[in-house]
Amino acid sequence: MSSTANSPNTDTPAKGSWFVSLLVKAAIFFTGLAACGALVVSLALALAWPNLPDLSAMTDYKPRVPLRIYTADKVLIGEFGEERRNIMAFEDIPDVMKSALLAAEDDRFYQHNGINIKGIGRAVLANLAAGAKTQGASTITMQLARNFYLSSEKTYTRKFYELLLTFKIESMLSKDQILDLYMNQIFLGHRAYGFAAASRAYFGKPLTEITLAESAMLAGIPRAPSRYNPISNYNEAKRQQVVVLRRMLNLGYITETEHQAALDQTIEIKSAEGMPAGGYAVHGEYAAELARQLLHGVYKDGIYSRGFNVYTTIDSKDQEAAYRSVRDAVLQYTRRARYPGPEDHVKLKDNIEQDTEALSDVLADVQRQHPDAGDLLTGVVLAASPTEITVARSVDQIITIDNKRALNIVARGLVRNANAKERIERGSVVYLFNNGEYWEVINMPSVQAALVSMRPQDGAIRAMVGGFHFSDGKFNRVTQAWRQPGSAFKPFIYAAALEKGLTPETLISDQPFQLTAAQTGSKPWNPKNYGGRYENMLTMRNGLYKSKNMVSIRIMQAIGPKYVQDYVVRFGFDRERQPAVLPLALGAGSVTPLQLAAGYSVFANGGYQIQPYLIDHITDGSGKVVMRANPVVSGDSRARAIDGRTAYVMNHMLRGVATSGTGSRASATLKRNDIGGKTGTTNDSHDAWFAGYTPDLVGIAWMGFDQPRSLGSGETGGGLSMPIWIDYMKTALKDVPQKPLGPVPSGLKASNGNFYFDEFPEGKAILRVGLPSALDDSLYIEDGSGGNATAENDGIGRLLNQLQNEPGDALDALELVPF
Repeated sequence: MSSTANSPNTDTPAKGSWFVSLLVKAAIFFTGLAACGALVVSLALALAWPNLPDLSAMTDYKPRVPLRIYTADKVLIGEFGEERRNIMAFEDIPDVMKSALLAAEDDRFYQHNGINIKGIGRAVLANLAAGAKTQGASTITMQLARNFYLSSEKTYTRKFYELLLTFKIESMLSKDQILDLYMNQIFLGHRAYGFAAASRAYFGKPLTEITLAESAMLAGIPRAPSRYNPISNYNEAKRQQVVVLRRMLNLGYITETEHQAALDQTIEIKSAEGMPAGGYAVHGEYAAELARQLLHGVYKDGIYSRGFNVYTTIDSKDQEAAYRSVRDAVLQYTRRARYPGPEDHVKLKDNIEQDTEALSDVLADVQRQHPDAGDLLTGVVLAASPTEITVARSVDQIITIDNKRALNIVARGLVRNANAKERIERGSVVYLFNNGEYWEVINMPSVQAALVSMRPQDGAIRAMVGGFHFSDGKFNRVTQAWRQPGSAFKPFIYAAALEKGLTPETLISDQPFQLTAAQTGSKPWNPKNYGGRYENMLTMRNGLYKSKNMVSIRIMQAIGPKYVQDYVVRFGFDRERQPAVLPLALGAGSVTPLQLAAGYSVFANGGYQIQPYLIDHITDGSGKVVMRANPVVSGDSRARAIDGRTAYVMNHMLRGVATSGTGSRASATLKRNDIGGKTGTTNDSHDAWFAGYTPDLVGIAWMGFDQPRSLGSGETGGGLSMPIWIDYMKTALKDVPQKPLGPVPSGLKASNGNFYFDEFPEGKAILRVGLPSALDDSLYIEDGSGGNATAENDGIGRLLNQLQNEPGDALDALELVPF
């Protein structure tokens, strides 16, 4: 009994000891585990913390700012780079934008230390309720750490580093500094980084002008920039805006009245000038692209992220005038040419006008295939007759063309028996143009034109338009198109003759002649005057005024083709492109418009060869000037190209051309007497030129087809290119005072309307260049002593072969060369 009775007393202490022992052991185990964990964490911190990035990279942050190209008067004309940024001081960012962002992303930003515990709890509950991840808990500081230093991969290691870096940022930067960095560098879609750039990208305005409704829409973008931006998905962006506005109301950031007004506001999506979809205030695409190419040759791809600001020599007012004058001339030529027919044709189902969604889809597809080209706008014909054309630009923009002058342009395509290619009918894809008075249907021009102007004193390019539309292929005809200059080249031949003893009053035969195959070494050559009109003898001055081919050829033969070739190189022309043969007298070599501008600058500046230049200076992201142009200027003896007396006499004669000769329309229209110039038209009207200048500005206008073919019977430089030049100069020369020719330079004598060099005085200067009494095929010069000289025809056959076997391929005709 006793043993049985004592047994519980014996067992109870033993069991209690065991339980206590178990608790002690568990406590020791978990304490050890915690210690080990703490040790591991400490070790991890000790290893990871020193490897965290230095925050100086963040505090001294230099974002990838794109290359920006400006005019001389600081108007943006180009931007190149993957990222578009507009860095803004924190105090300049509107409070409404800051409030919207905090409501959307991190309303306890100024209370937490980088980790929002309440936000994490709220996100966990929301995700559990939804059964999926619908809400994140990353704070603004965490996002900043991730964006600056870390990848977006979803690993525990990355998350650990993100947390550590978050604490480091919070410990070393103020809250305002953190928010400043975030708001200036976060990606917000469409290559826009930071809210200032996003405001321009989506609303076309600076951030300082943003409304509450627009702020809320921008604040909703960071969660998914590609999905929530208003260009890619306006409806989703609107939904996010509503969410942000509700959060702002609940947080007390805005009143109920402000909330409702923001919901009611209609938001216009419009990219600012200079943004991808916004274009630029000035059409300087060709100049901007050339500046980019020049800079890329020095800095390579580094130019796209270093924040370079390139200030060109372009004048924004002149540039826009040049753009408009080129487009107007091309469109005017296109109106006169035969209408080739619609751009394309799409099948429209019956009554599609009542199905706005279906019509909208058709128009969107057409716009992708045939995008607008500047002010040429794509549309689809809904109905067409000889008296009216109805065109849909969009579901809400239906345009009716019923003006008779507009209908005359495309009348060929509206008649009942129009051929299929030219017929305009329902479903035809056409281009529309608003000329200021009425809408018209016009085809995309196939002809091209170019204009360049420069300051003759130093070569600064003031305007450059390399074609009708830059997106056609970016081929810059000002610098890359090698074309025959025709009669626009004759002044350089005349200048060479002055230094050989001819004078403006030297008489020269204008009678036709022919060189046989034996004389040319190839094929017979039978040059003609334009229009087939000939005179007996003309003064050299009148030969230039009337642009007589026979006179120019006889001058060339008299002074020698080799001498002329050597001489024209002084103006900056390529020797190999100006062969020493007689057709060079008619402009049968090849030049670019920019070369021709530089050549005429020698006349305008008194005889100095200057180099055209486009970039005035470049600054880096901090505003420091890293490059500045140092051009050679006229008056520098090292740049002397031709005798100053020659330049004076040529200016005198070329002013006469622009007053009484083929260029007289220029002076008459602009009402100036200080204009010098020369028209140029090549064989079969392949190229039409006008080269004109004042003492302060040289301009070259050209028109032609990229693959050379005739512009049409009777088309000339005076009719096609001179209007481009005149329209441009109306703006460029406005309020610019006229300049007289100036006094006759030393060593030159003016006598009875003529000019004589001291070394070729009256009695020794050449009086006559013409046919001898026998009227054979030789040419002679009659000087004061009665002597004569015969010039060579060497090499003419080689060029005749070249001219009569022109390549048909456009790339052969327009050789691509670096600037």
